[in-house]
Amino acid sequence: MTISVNTNHGAMIALQNLNKTNMEMSEVQKRISTGKVVAGAKDDGGIFAIAQRMRAQVAGYGVVQQSLNGVQSIVDVALAAGEGVSDLLIEMKEKALAASDGSLDAASRTALNEDFKALRDQITKMVTNATFNGTNMINNTVTSVAALANQDGTSTISLTDENLLLGGGVITLAATASMESAGSAKTLAGTISTSLNNLNSALARLGTGSKSLEIHKAFVSKLTDALTVGIGNLVDADLAKESATLQSLQVKQQLGVQALSIANQNPQTVLSFFQ
Repeated sequence: MTISVNTNHGAMIALQNLNKTNMEMSEVQKRISTGKVVAGAKDDGGIFAIAQRMRAQVAGYGVVQQSLNGVQSIVDVALAAGEGVSDLLIEMKEKALAASDGSLDAASRTALNEDFKALRDQITKMVTNATFNGTNMINNTVTSVAALANQDGTSTISLTDENLLLGGGVITLAATASMESAGSAKTLAGTISTSLNNLNSALARLGTGSKSLEIHKAFVSKLTDALTVGIGNLVDADLAKESATLQSLQVKQQLGVQALSIANQNPQTVLSFFQ
């Protein structure tokens, strides 16, 4: 090997190796600081693109969860009101049956009728106020409510409204119903029985809808978790491995510095030739 003071081949090789080690250390330190093997498109364009697409899906399912929660709250409020209406109808039927007793005097029937009308009016108030976030499923103001079912918005879960207003399709009892006589009270008792049967069917439909929303919420939650784990598998760094790699590179860096120092001393041997 030629010994020259102009070109130090050994120092150049040592410097190249040291620079390579420093670059590797920089990458490892980046992985440790970010916790990711692929923190940006520069690290691995293909993997980064896949991870970003999956992140978009996770974000979309977050919106789906919000939509499902909102619609379920609307349905649950409607169910609570519907169950309250059912209890009121049962009380009203009791009043009507009592008033249908022919042996009852007029004063007693009048008292029962006042209670009956108070319960009747309470049904209207209950149905009217069963609103969540501006939506009421049981007062005939909407035809249906729909929740997002997938992350791109192409699928929904729709629930049909139930008109629980007095005189509506479910509760056939008129909003002005009153027990003026034993005969009218008996007729009202039959009407209320029919209304209760209709109401039970309506509540069953609402309950089934609420259950379907709960099932889909659970599915979306599991799907979101699976996607999140998948993203982690693609881009997350194994910090135990990176720690071991960093220690190895630190040793290589120290050795590289020493090697460069030794190589830089080689030209000084030329002086011994001219003593």
